[in-house]
Amino acid sequence: MYWNPGAEKTPIKDLREIQERKLKALVHNVYYYSPFYRKKFREAGINPWDIEGLKDLKKLPFTKKPDLRDNYPFGMFAMPLSQIVRFHASSGTTGKPTVVGYTDNDIKVWVESMCRSLTACSVERDDTIQISYGYGLFTGGLGFHYAGEKLGATVLPTSAGNTQRQIELMRDLKSTVFACTPSYMLYLSEYAASIGISIENDTDLRMGIFGAEPWSEETRKRIEDKAGIDAYDVYGTSELSGPLFTECTEKNGIHIWADQFIAEIVDEEGEPVGEGEKGELVVTTIAKEAMPLIRWKTGDITVLEEEKCACGRTHPRIMRIMGRADDMLIVRGVNVFPSQIEHVLMQVPEAGDHYMIILDRAQDGLDVMTIQVEVNEEAFSDKVSDILELSKKISNNLKSVLNVSARVEVVNPGTLQRFEGKAKRVIDNRKL
Repeated sequence: MYWNPGAEKTPIKDLREIQERKLKALVHNVYYYSPFYRKKFREAGINPWDIEGLKDLKKLPFTKKPDLRDNYPFGMFAMPLSQIVRFHASSGTTGKPTVVGYTDNDIKVWVESMCRSLTACSVERDDTIQISYGYGLFTGGLGFHYAGEKLGATVLPTSAGNTQRQIELMRDLKSTVFACTPSYMLYLSEYAASIGISIENDTDLRMGIFGAEPWSEETRKRIEDKAGIDAYDVYGTSELSGPLFTECTEKNGIHIWADQFIAEIVDEEGEPVGEGEKGELVVTTIAKEAMPLIRWKTGDITVLEEEKCACGRTHPRIMRIMGRADDMLIVRGVNVFPSQIEHVLMQVPEAGDHYMIILDRAQDGLDVMTIQVEVNEEAFSDKVSDILELSKKISNNLKSVLNVSARVEVVNPGTLQRFEGKAKRVIDNRKL
């Protein structure tokens, strides 16, 4: 099933020609109309005529989060404000906020990307899409919203939170597709069960599209088993346009629309890695007008696959996000991603869906990692010996995968905090 078969099945050779043509146009455009990039190019000792094709992409400087903050609010724009039809902005909780502007065509490109993506994971015009991502300055809900309406589906913009009301509306209005964070879907399923409702048997829900936080293949399986739905991964960043790309029904990577974006994978030194190797995702926007981004360092760790997908789409795919470069924990000199811990926990049948990672520093200066994990209802026991045995089992599994020791505290079901949005999984007391 395709939204735009001509574009989605473009021969790979033709896609590269499109990328080269648009890349050359992009570098000329930003050199003349973006003071930020003109200065950036001059500092790097390059000019637009140096970029003759994709082979020259690595000559271009990276764009990073501090660039957006340092040029707040309009310094990154390449179009006059008279052409801007919308602003989105980050919360600014970790510093000065970032602002992204959109022209009318930017909105259309965003909607086109999401129409392709929703169709790829089998959303149809007969579906009712319940969108439980945030609305407003945050881009999360709006990409789904406009694309759903463009597809001809029915959109239910519930936004985040108010779980009981979400379930009521899901049942009453017969939602068939649910979009939210994976941690919230687990919580919603748990809450529904606590009030005697089965998502699988008492609703019409058939699929969910989950993102905005890293999640593992094991979490996908738990969601599908608990709710009786198909679970798909979605990817995007607020700087690029919010949600943009999803898996197709093959569930073998997230398609990146190569006629709109150029994707690279680089190592910690910023050098391109080989095909199939892990690294940081870098994206160049070749269809955005208001705020184009050249070699935007997303901070997300993944693998890029360029071969044609079994679904027939020729556009490259990124594999499941393994974590964020800035979320990586260094514990006794070992690099650990929270998603690695989740991967281990979700493979333990007795472990529940909720966990917390706590980092402290002992008096001897060594890092101490404590992982609190709920036991699931079926495996709950009052026996101290059972709890100790489960703690030891999880600790051994973690040590074998992470190569670092962790204290494991098994806690009762319902003990750990739930989140109606992005889950907070790490408390790092070493920074206090």
